Amino acid sequence: MIPNQWYVVLDSTQVKTKPVGVTRMGEKLVFWRDATGKVACARDHCVHRGVALSKGKVLPNGTLQCPFHGFEYDAGGKVTKIPANGKNAPVPERFKVHSYPTHEAHGFIWIWWGENPPDTLEPPRFFDDLDDTFTYGQVRDPWDAHYSRVIENQLDVVHLPFVHHNTIGRGNRTLVDGPIVQWADGDRFCFYVYNRVDDGTPPRRPEDMPAPDPERDFHLGFIFPNLWQNYIADDVRVMAAFVPVDDEHTLLYLRFYQRFLRVPVLRDLVNWLSMYFNAYVAHQDRRVVVTQEPKPSALRIDEKLIQGDRPIIEYRRRRQELIDAAK
Repeated sequence: MIPNQWYVVLDSTQVKTKPVGVTRMGEKLVFWRDATGKVACARDHCVHRGVALSKGKVLPNGTLQCPFHGFEYDAGGKVTKIPANGKNAPVPERFKVHSYPTHEAHGFIWIWWGENPPDTLEPPRFFDDLDDTFTYGQVRDPWDAHYSRVIENQLDVVHLPFVHHNTIGRGNRTLVDGPIVQWADGDRFCFYVYNRVDDGTPPRRPEDMPAPDPERDFHLGFIFPNLWQNYIADDVRVMAAFVPVDDEHTLLYLRFYQRFLRVPVLRDLVNWLSMYFNAYVAHQDRRVVVTQEPKPSALRIDEKLIQGDRPIIEYRRRRQELIDAAK
C-alpha cells in the first residue's frame, strides 16, 4: 500500500450507532460515530489489555468504551477515563491508541493512512462530474487478490474480447490502438480506449492518433490511490473503489451511477437491477485476476508488457513514485 494517502475504506451506511471492526490495509481498525455524527477511526486494540475495542459500545458523549474494563477513548484515540482510577483521576498521555483522520462524502468513508498527517490536510479527491444529480446502486464484492491487481484489471484494455467475450467485450475487437493516457495532475489520469477488429494493420501508436474528445470518446479515469470511473455516457457511469483489506484480499465497492431516470421508485429499481449485470461482469474478471502471481503488482516484476498495457505501466510508475516519496 502507498502510505500518506486518503483511501476509501467503507461505505457510509456501514457505520451507524455501534462500533464496527474491520481489517483494512492489513490492520484491524475500529470505526464509530462521535456525538456529532462524525466518523472516528482507531486501531482496534485497547492499550490496557489488548482486547478489541469494536466489541465495546459508543457512549452518549461519543466516546468509545472498551468492553473489558470500561476505558473510554475519544475520536483521537486518547483514553479520557479509566473507571478503576476514579472519574476525576487524570489519564497519563501514554494511554493512547493510534488513530487515523477520516473524511466522509459521496456515501464513502476515507481514512488518511499514514503516521504523521500534515497540519493542513486537504480532503480527498473524488470525480468532479459525479454530483448530486446522479443516483446509484452498489455492491460490495470480495476478491482474493491484492488491491493493485484489481485496480490494474480495470486499467487493462486488452482483455475485453477474451474475458468478456459474451458481455462488454463482444465483437472480436482484439486489436488495440493507443491507448491514449492523459494526466490531469500527479494524482489523476484518464485513458481513451480504441479497440477494433484486426484487419492486418498494426495498432496505431498514441502519438500518431488524433487528440481525443472527452465529450465523444469512450474513456476511463483513475484517482490515486484507489478510485476508478468508467465514463460510459454523460448520464451513465460505472465507478469503483478498490479497498485494501490485506496483501491478499480486496473489497470492490462497485457502483452504477445514472441520471436518465429520476422517478424515485423506478430509479431505485433500475439502479438495483443494473448491479446484477455489473457484478456478473466483475466476476468474469475476478475468476482470472485471483490467479495472478505474484499477488501484488510492482513497477519491476517478471512480466513482458505490450503497447496496449500503457495505462497499467503509467499506474505502476506513479505508484512506485508515491511509495518512494513516502519513505
